[in-house]
Amino acid sequence: MTRTQDMANHLAARERHRRVKRVLVGSAVVTLLLYFIPFGRFVAYPLMLLSTLVHELGHGLAALMVGGNFSEFVMYADGSGVARVSGVMPGWRVGFMSAGGLVGPAVVATLCFAVVRWERASQIMVGTLTLGALAALILVVRSAFGFVFVGALFAGLAWLLIRRDKADAQLVLAFLAVQLAVSVFSRGDYLFVAEATTGAGTLPSDVANMATALGGTYWLWGLVCGAFSVLVLAGGLAFALRSPRFRPKKTKAPKHKKAKPDPVRP
Repeated sequence: MTRTQDMANHLAARERHRRVKRVLVGSAVVTLLLYFIPFGRFVAYPLMLLSTLVHELGHGLAALMVGGNFSEFVMYADGSGVARVSGVMPGWRVGFMSAGGLVGPAVVATLCFAVVRWERASQIMVGTLTLGALAALILVVRSAFGFVFVGALFAGLAWLLIRRDKADAQLVLAFLAVQLAVSVFSRGDYLFVAEATTGAGTLPSDVANMATALGGTYWLWGLVCGAFSVLVLAGGLAFALRSPRFRPKKTKAPKHKKAKPDPVRP
């Protein structure tokens, strides 16, 4: 590949990256404005449900990681949800399971930020999210409202994959990553309450469960989970916004064979 071709590929990559940056910044601005304009919260409602889904699935996956069982996920129309788990041993395992939901949106957003720089990687991540939504739909979703929402999410992601447009997959992934990142702050007050009001009634909050399992106070664990979320988000976003560098491929100079001397004849 010549240096001219290297430069052309680099300029094309920079243009794709500028487009992703515009989507990241634009999505953040639009999402924040939704909370201040009339009827904006109705538009933001599905985005809130997305963060609820990732939060509760985070609890379930964390429970599985420490040897427990994730039996069902119930979502309510008020935006709350409950992940029903069992078999999690007391102590740090309960704390880990509780934290899994609190940092889940930040972790998933960071993973999306990490791959959104590349079209092919973005398409693979969208495929992974599609399979995750399908698995949740079949295995753990147990409420009519949750079935409708997760089913709609699966259908949208599957349609995006069927189109096989890498650029669109990249832009949608950037949008979803921003929504999950913003939810860390828009719903951050949950980190500092002892009780949670859900469609299933009033329950101990996740940070209260962490305090019971690990010691300390609920607001201390809220600070820990909040700080962790902000740090991983900052790292993922910084990586996503970093401009690609021009690194021309080194071409090897052709090797010249040394001429063999004529044999000496007597």
